[in-house]
Amino acid sequence: MHLSFNHLLVALISALFTLGFSISESVAQRAGYWQQEVHYEMDVDMHVEANQFDGKQKLVYTNNSPDTLNRVFYHLFFNAFQPNSMMDKRSRTIADPSSKIADKITGYDSTEIGYQKISSLKQNGEEVEFLVEGTILEVQLKEPILPGGETVFEMEFNAQVPLQTRRSGRDNEEGVRFSMSQWYPKIAAYDEDGWHPNPYIGREFYAPFGVFDVTIHIDSSYVVAAGSVLQNPEEVGFGYETEGMEVNRPDGEKLTWHFRSENVHDFMWAADPDFTQITNQVQDGPLLRFFHQTGPVAENASEERAKELPESWANLPAFTAKAVEYMNKNVGKYPYKEYSVIQGGDGGMEYIMGTLITGNRSFRSLVGVTVHELIHSWFHGVLANNEVYEAWIDEGFTSYFSSLTMNEIFDEDEEFPMASQYRGYKQIAVSPGLEEPMSIHSDHYNTNVAYSRASYTKGALFLHQLGYIIGEDVLVQSLKDFYEIWRFKHPTGKDFIRIAEEESGMVLDWYYEYWINTTKTIDYSIELVEAAGDGTNISLKRMGLMPMPIEVEVTRTDSSSTVYYMPLQIMWGEKQDEYSGKEWIQKEDWQWVSPEYTLMIDEPMEFIQKIEIDPTQRMMDINRENNIWEPSEEEFEEIESD
Repeated sequence: MHLSFNHLLVALISALFTLGFSISESVAQRAGYWQQEVHYEMDVDMHVEANQFDGKQKLVYTNNSPDTLNRVFYHLFFNAFQPNSMMDKRSRTIADPSSKIADKITGYDSTEIGYQKISSLKQNGEEVEFLVEGTILEVQLKEPILPGGETVFEMEFNAQVPLQTRRSGRDNEEGVRFSMSQWYPKIAAYDEDGWHPNPYIGREFYAPFGVFDVTIHIDSSYVVAAGSVLQNPEEVGFGYETEGMEVNRPDGEKLTWHFRSENVHDFMWAADPDFTQITNQVQDGPLLRFFHQTGPVAENASEERAKELPESWANLPAFTAKAVEYMNKNVGKYPYKEYSVIQGGDGGMEYIMGTLITGNRSFRSLVGVTVHELIHSWFHGVLANNEVYEAWIDEGFTSYFSSLTMNEIFDEDEEFPMASQYRGYKQIAVSPGLEEPMSIHSDHYNTNVAYSRASYTKGALFLHQLGYIIGEDVLVQSLKDFYEIWRFKHPTGKDFIRIAEEESGMVLDWYYEYWINTTKTIDYSIELVEAAGDGTNISLKRMGLMPMPIEVEVTRTDSSSTVYYMPLQIMWGEKQDEYSGKEWIQKEDWQWVSPEYTLMIDEPMEFIQKIEIDPTQRMMDINRENNIWEPSEEEFEEIESD
């Protein structure tokens, strides 16, 4: 029997569905996509009095790329915490240094600096040559790693934990002894753009997925908390499955803590003698663990705050569980068995399966920082994009959902939960020369505020505004597809926009180009409203350089309203009506080259009470004062006399 091409296509699509594939997944994944794979085994012997440790690391590295690798790079993050390091110099020369670093590093003595010293490195049992430049270790391979091949690196190293400065370190302001993030020699990321041996200046991270099997030997008085799953709770005598501590060993004896995690790209841990634990099991979700101090925090806090802290930590688990449930519903299910909230660090910083946060906070602040770092698990953790170049995906998407989640779990019912992000964006957008494009390498922004606004603020508004363009329901589905298709991979911003195009049926490259790669702003105005027979002509003008589809709501004197929708021609598509209870009328497309547009409506001017551009305030118009027209007293009297 002869089948036409169309019949064959239908048969193929039906077969794909039968096999469990979706059209979305089949076209959204980049053709030929690959990623590297790692398997770490590390053994760490802590010397707590000296703030040092000895480490052994075995790394099985799988080269899934089509390239032959003749060298590899490692990060040695602790080397940043030394006088005249790149982090130190950058902090002392940037116009608006972070208060967490400032000029602290330059004054560190030999006991306060951090370092990672490599004493031995072998490839497949053979010593290899290596060179250390600041925070980067370059290794010349004995034998190349062929496409599809794997090699085994064995390393011995000694490290000193720096005084708490940025994210990691010892003895933070709240008295936590060890906040161990970016603490081990970590192989750099390799992708289609080659190696990414970015020196540690102070910002973002990017690494391959794999297995982390870590053993820590530390004095018995310490409780170890980690973003991983403890393998030997009985051996350490610690009540890991229930609340409370059961560590009771003679002084001087070391305990061995064994952790393992899979499908992750980092390992963070912390240790302190005063940690206590609270747990909370999320229904159909992870076990949440909360590690915090008691006495030392109270000493750092005001008397009033110290009294509040026990109750704040006791109430935190319930709010955190609500946040997990919200994200599971609106993005996708958290994929790991556990998540740990650990007191430590210098504020709040996300890691895989856990976070380090400072705890001397009001309850609202404690929940806020926990929710923000938790939400990173879906983006930094599972959708592990290259944050060095596209920090706005992780930071921005996290900030967007942080606002929505806080609004949800505190039952605030805010009409505009993104209002603070809009104000932050407007502040920098109207300041000449301050804003920089979102596509810049995260360490290369001229100022910290420019980086912050680009990554956190404009990143969040990228989604908020996209909902205006394609519709909220389509945005939600696009995010769910993005998470499902790219989980445990390394997507780019264009991978997301392609999914949004597929879901919406629109072309969105113009939006990506304007919002991500330029600093052009949006400003539309109502220039003139005049009677035109039995109707009204509304003269609209694009004042800014970034074009957008436009929605104009006309409210009548009887309080009924109609929304007029003018798609942008280069979208090659339209969104569906989102206005429940209001009339929706689509008008002729607005060409982006035309700064002006006349909206002609069949509504007598005397019946119009108000005209507003973008009544939902999702478009990032930098001057909303010219978005509204209401008849002046003189105009109203003139209309009445007619």
